[in-house]
Amino acid sequence: MWSTLVTILFLFFLFILWKMFIVVPMREAVIKERLGSFSGVLTPGLHFLVPFIDRIAYRHEMREQVLDIPPQFCVTRDNVQVEVDGLVYLKVMDPAKGSYGIGDYRLATISLAQTTMRSEIGKLTLDDTFSEREKVNNWIVREIDKASEPWGIKMIRYEIRNIVPSKNMMDTMERQMEAERNKRAEITMAEGKKQSRINHSEGERQESINLSEGEKQRRINEAEGRAKEIQLLAEATSMGISRIAAAIRKPGGAQAIKMRIMEQFLNEFGAIVQKASVTVVPGSMANMKAFFEGLTQVTSGVSEKPQASISPSGSPPRQQIDITQPGRPQGGRR
Repeated sequence: MWSTLVTILFLFFLFILWKMFIVVPMREAVIKERLGSFSGVLTPGLHFLVPFIDRIAYRHEMREQVLDIPPQFCVTRDNVQVEVDGLVYLKVMDPAKGSYGIGDYRLATISLAQTTMRSEIGKLTLDDTFSEREKVNNWIVREIDKASEPWGIKMIRYEIRNIVPSKNMMDTMERQMEAERNKRAEITMAEGKKQSRINHSEGERQESINLSEGEKQRRINEAEGRAKEIQLLAEATSMGISRIAAAIRKPGGAQAIKMRIMEQFLNEFGAIVQKASVTVVPGSMANMKAFFEGLTQVTSGVSEKPQASISPSGSPPRQQIDITQPGRPQGGRR
């Protein structure tokens, strides 16, 4: 019996000793009450409690906490129903206010975030809810932080996670997006055709300019070439005439010129006689005789050459006509 009593007393002493000391972790803050009233906030470390007088009333997480906001339906300004959910990031700044300022600050924060989100979404159109999500987040943080100041908590940030329109609205948005894509495609194709025509016309214009410039340069080059040719021919002719005149002034020059002219005359006359079927001779043979006799004084053997040229061997018979009296033949065929 005594051993049982000693055991009970020993266990009771251990229980009292256990209640007299408390170790607070680094991440927590502990609210101590003495005889039912607030006594203080225990920071991380080892603390002494008066048995049966002091007690631990609340424990608070001092790190940043994340609360999941459940999905809820909101109506935008243009009467479109969307389902919105999000995340709240908060931190306990005053453990005493967090314990006595409100019953459950987590539930209060979630409810306040939902009501504030419905209010802010109702101020925006459907398109604005997607494009101005950052502004909505800042508005919700500002409103919740203002309302939760007596609770001893601090709103760090709020993030809208999903904005899901209704199925009918999704179908309408898809059709609208498809129409916008088709519109942009048609505009792009029209712009491309327009630019293509502009480029084509610019190319034809530049081609015409290049052709005209080329034709202009070709005519200029041809004109310059003809002018240069005429100039060279004139210079050559002038030089030849000057040399001929100088040669004529030399002794025997006049006779040589006459012989050269007569030689060319006989060559041309012989060519005509060979091709023509009718022989044309001068009407006054006496003048021809005197002409040949004058040439014999310049060189010998000239009189034989014209005779061979006038009557070539093997030529067909031709009719002799007096050119001094047209239409009246002087003799028969030679």
